[in-house]
Amino acid sequence: MIDRRTFGKAVGLGTGAAAASLAGLQSTATATTASYARGNAPTVPAVEPGAHTAFGTLKHVRAGVLDIAYAEAGPAHGPVVLCLHGWPYDIHSYVDVAPLLAELGYRVIVPYLRGHGGTRFLSRRTPRTAEQSAVARDIIALMDALKIDKAVLAGFDWGSRTADIIAALWPERVKALVSTGGYLITDLKAQQEPAPAAVERNWWYQWYFATERGKKAMENVDERIALCRYVWTLVSPNWAFDDATFQRTAEAFKNPDYAAVVLFNYRWRIGLVEGDRRYSRYEAQLAARPPIHVPTITLDPALDPFTQPGDGSAYRDHFTGPYEHRTLADIGHNLPQEAPTAFAQAVVDADHL
Repeated sequence: MIDRRTFGKAVGLGTGAAAASLAGLQSTATATTASYARGNAPTVPAVEPGAHTAFGTLKHVRAGVLDIAYAEAGPAHGPVVLCLHGWPYDIHSYVDVAPLLAELGYRVIVPYLRGHGGTRFLSRRTPRTAEQSAVARDIIALMDALKIDKAVLAGFDWGSRTADIIAALWPERVKALVSTGGYLITDLKAQQEPAPAAVERNWWYQWYFATERGKKAMENVDERIALCRYVWTLVSPNWAFDDATFQRTAEAFKNPDYAAVVLFNYRWRIGLVEGDRRYSRYEAQLAARPPIHVPTITLDPALDPFTQPGDGSAYRDHFTGPYEHRTLADIGHNLPQEAPTAFAQAVVDADHL
């Protein structure tokens, strides 16, 4: 999930109806604050969420410290879009988005992040860390391995943060950015300060993961899967997903490194564990809160308990290039799976900013 200091709601907003009052339109439309004229972006055909249930045969590539499993759709020589998932989700968040973009000629790549699905560490000796820059470096390594010089990056949750980091530190690799939740680069210093009680309440699982009880729960496959399903219901209150939809994603939680990676990520954010020194220089750069200059569309799902009030105003200054902000009503945290047409349209429009 996202960063509690960067993206906690104001006091009084929880996971339910209060968020629904935020300005926005249905998932196939958007409320937009535009500063730049867009080129002739094609219109994405509407698709019913859940219309697709699976990708084709997954591919694998050795990239950095990982063997990365990924789905691919669209023409091999099309402009590349990298779609990055969050926690507790997997590549199926993009199972409807990918074919929409592929039909428009994009080469769509959807990787399992470290600790998820078929992605594996190449060495038993590699620390199972998951600081924010480590995940970003994984994606840079993936691009290098696939000989992708530049791509549109699109994500939510961990995926948004990862895309934001790459856009900030390696902008030459990013053609455009779609970031659900806005500027999600973790501010470790700010994380040391308390947030309002209602905000802290939304982060119950982070505090749970900081305890031995939470660690034991995550290390038990059945308990971790039950916990993840509960999180889905809290952060996407209007999403009527069925058992089969959840189970397809839950398979990704059976990765042998899943517990270690997830626990490290959340414990690292609040200063309970030290990061791997190989990523220290990147974290030092991120501590300066670097701006993002690439063309960007930020998305806020109105029913997501982590969506800040203010229609993106809290993070607007971090984006200095061509920019739009859109708020989607009646949509929760897993935006690309709940509103695939709107998400795919944001990708296409960002590519034409």
